[in-house]
Amino acid sequence: MKRLTIKDIAKEFNVSISTVSKALNNSYEISTSTKEKIQKFAKENNYKPNFNALSLKNRQTKTIGIIIPNMLNYFFAQVFKGIEKVANDRGYKIISCISNESYTKEVETIEMLSNGIIDGFILSLAEETILKNDFSHLQEMINNNTPIVMFDRVADGIDCDKVITDDFIGTVNTVNHLVKTGSKNIAFISTISKLKIGEKRKHGYLKGLEENNITVNRNLIIDILEDDYKEYENILTPIFDNNTIDAVIATDESSAIAAMKVAIKKGHKIPQNFSVISFSNGILARHSSPKMTTISQHGEIMGATAAEILINKLDKKITPDKPKTVVIKTNLVERNSTKKFAL
Repeated sequence: MKRLTIKDIAKEFNVSISTVSKALNNSYEISTSTKEKIQKFAKENNYKPNFNALSLKNRQTKTIGIIIPNMLNYFFAQVFKGIEKVANDRGYKIISCISNESYTKEVETIEMLSNGIIDGFILSLAEETILKNDFSHLQEMINNNTPIVMFDRVADGIDCDKVITDDFIGTVNTVNHLVKTGSKNIAFISTISKLKIGEKRKHGYLKGLEENNITVNRNLIIDILEDDYKEYENILTPIFDNNTIDAVIATDESSAIAAMKVAIKKGHKIPQNFSVISFSNGILARHSSPKMTTISQHGEIMGATAAEILINKLDKKITPDKPKTVVIKTNLVERNSTKKFAL
């Protein structure tokens, strides 16, 4: 049976986690009737305070919890690599968990690791968490003074340190690059349109078109589901058949490769009259034919930065300050799927 948490009690009475905590501790700030109701419910449902976490409050475990949405994603694997290296160098162990884009799994993992096992968290939000817009499990950690550093997929409303990439500027620069090398009909393929990072990249694409006085063709803004990866070519083929396209920017490598295959089947020569650029700079891009130009998000640097921020806090090597957001700049890694600048 699942252990009752403060969050569960808060949900039952439609009050904040802080209110429940104060009621259970008999705080004068909470009315007598509210305290009695909450305390009665907690007793009847066998609520047990987390004494392990309390006993460890003032001593470190030298362990960091890492929650990643998808380890099969090259970018997240690189972030993990960066975290692991810094943690090892600084004498910290890590416990890594994969949420598999599940809100429930993310919440359960945080609850499991919050029993005094870890000193702090580094995480990227699961897609379901973002879509539910429910971050109360993270706020509970912050209320309990557990440091959190978010990376890539972050919640603006949660007051913690964050490490992100310049998705908007990176996409603007990519459009500018394609225009300068002769492209005029640039398609934008997104498998993450429901996520904020997907929105930022799309807005960067639109801004890039605007800066180059290119009229937006909504037919060239293509949203597809990541789960449909086996059907990417079938989805893209009719779009290519019915529209003039001479370049593609994709939010992931799989859809970029599918676009490349469709373009080649239609008789395009890459990069002579068709260009393809993808986010990630992973293994697929380096082994595609032709090798693909990519937007590098520097996942390893992002992971190392997140780990340094968290460990500096845990080791008290920095003066406590307001949470900060660090932006990692992207850059274009040119390979054979785009034309070179004419000298």
